Amino acid sequence: MKVSEILRVKGSALYTVSPDDSLQHAARMMSEMDIGSLVVMEHGDVAGMLTFRELIQALIGNGGALGNTLVRTVMDDHPLTCTPETDIDEVRRMMLGRHARYLPVMDGRALHGVISFHDVAKAVVDSQDFENRMLKAYIRDWPSDHEAAAQQQQ
Repeated sequence: MKVSEILRVKGSALYTVSPDDSLQHAARMMSEMDIGSLVVMEHGDVAGMLTFRELIQALIGNGGALGNTLVRTVMDDHPLTCTPETDIDEVRRMMLGRHARYLPVMDGRALHGVISFHDVAKAVVDSQDFENRMLKAYIRDWPSDHEAAAQQQQ
């Protein structure tokens, strides 16, 4: 399975902020949209990622307040990325290796979407459920020993 298949099912809604937006604005947006990450865009290009991890670290570092802190001061400016053609098994390895919960999906400089660890897990479970249903249907149609012996005699 490829990342493009996950995006096709998930959709490609993108939520972005500028590096010069305040963390307070970003946190409000994440809360209102019920999302865990924002793509940081500057001059039409991906400049980084802001996730709840960076927000929490900023809160702790600022004594529990976001104040006037800008996104650029806490964002991940070198986020791990993948392409629409990246295999889902490779994405799982990448995410686990870097403890990344969100990956921008890039095709060259073009941003196609963001996939989360949840999206990947859901795709894997859905795929396994489908495979299990197919195997169970195949087993149900398997002839019994008596039926198989009768068919061989014919």
